Amino acid sequence: MGESGANVLPQPAFKCFDDDGRLKRTGTVWTASAHIITAVIGSGVLSLAWAIAQLGWIAGPAVMLLFSFVTYYSSTLLSDCYRTGDPVSGKRNYTYMDAVRSILGGFKFKICGLIQYLNLFGIAVGYTIAASISMMAIKRSNCFHKSGGKNPCHMSSNPYMIMFGLTEILLSQIPDFDQIWWLSIVAAVMSFTYSAIGLSLGILQVTANGFFKGSLTGISIGTVTETQKIWRSFQALGDIAFAYSYSVVLIEIQDTVRSPPAESKTMKKATRISIAVTTMFYMLCGCMGYAAFGDFAPGNLLTGFGYYEPFWLLDVANAAIVIHLVGAYQVFCQPIFAFVEKWVSERFPGNGLLGKEFEIRVPGFRAPYRANVFRAVFRSGFVVSTTVISMLMPFFNDVVGILGALGFWPLTVYFPVEMYVRQRKVERWSVRWVCLQMLSVSCLVISVVAGVGSIAGVMLDLKVYKPFKSTY
Repeated sequence: MGESGANVLPQPAFKCFDDDGRLKRTGTVWTASAHIITAVIGSGVLSLAWAIAQLGWIAGPAVMLLFSFVTYYSSTLLSDCYRTGDPVSGKRNYTYMDAVRSILGGFKFKICGLIQYLNLFGIAVGYTIAASISMMAIKRSNCFHKSGGKNPCHMSSNPYMIMFGLTEILLSQIPDFDQIWWLSIVAAVMSFTYSAIGLSLGILQVTANGFFKGSLTGISIGTVTETQKIWRSFQALGDIAFAYSYSVVLIEIQDTVRSPPAESKTMKKATRISIAVTTMFYMLCGCMGYAAFGDFAPGNLLTGFGYYEPFWLLDVANAAIVIHLVGAYQVFCQPIFAFVEKWVSERFPGNGLLGKEFEIRVPGFRAPYRANVFRAVFRSGFVVSTTVISMLMPFFNDVVGILGALGFWPLTVYFPVEMYVRQRKVERWSVRWVCLQMLSVSCLVISVVAGVGSIAGVMLDLKVYKPFKSTY
């Protein structure tokens, strides 16, 4: 009696903890929906008008609906993998990578890690490009406004990328930057600010035009060549895929949800609500942007409104993008920093240079800053590499297309399908198994096509772009 009683937690304490010993989770359908919407709506929204312009009024919205359905369906499969084994009482997986490791095993875990870290590196490059475009847009808008439209205001993106890079080097030295609680609130406010301004300006532009621009089949031959039309249509798939990418954080969001009911049940409802809201918002932004500009819809929606009144509103939107991306860059890079630093400390446990910390007194702060030589060198080198790559190919659309293609099939479809099949013990060659494999193969084809189109776009742009010299 005494021995069994010793293993039982007192009742009041038990009420405060979940089955894994952690403090009781309090998330609901609504908090999970808010987290998903915040994770999904980001800089990807800026390229949607361009993507719809390549595909036209029929295929553009249809492709967007297709991606929303695939993302929703694969998310429901993934939500069943939060617990390994039993969906109600099985062992919890705290991250996407934990789920892959516990359900699929070591080899697939390594492949998934490689793809995820490549994707995160690419996102850091994309964010550097997007931030520099927005900083240039602010500068050019003010220059254009002062000269009354007489000065073309050509400038190079390189100084702005270097400025962004230097900021990120400083911020990267802050340990656990992604754990700063108010960061996600600032990111959410900023992303909604620039998305809402982009949508509002699109509506105003359509009203000023007095009609909807665009055609049923997208950008016309003549504006671009037949070959460009094909590559751009493929690239548009990658841009739309990038706008929906959030699978890698779905399990982490699910880990905030309380139970009962089962976390997967709550998460499926939250996914349904958030994908519906996001798709409606994306449709409005993409379609209004296309309706406003037609064939000439810009790669970044907020650079297409010219530099006329209200020019300050565009400045606010572009400033919001920069503030959002400064923080988002660090959040996306922290997993890479953590992985490399952990690997180095385990590989060279006795190395004094790698492990030693130095105290630096910072004026205005009581506690000294603890600097680590390896952390300072590695993180600075990482930021420099993303900045140099951005300067070599500052093509927002192409990079977004490549990232969408790289992440869509493996992270959004393949691993969720494989984990679900293993978890639910779906019988090989059963109707359900065949349908899931067909979905996976179809999405692989879309990813390959989008990737080829985006890489072709980079090649075409590099023919006319001179690295470190070109101005816009």
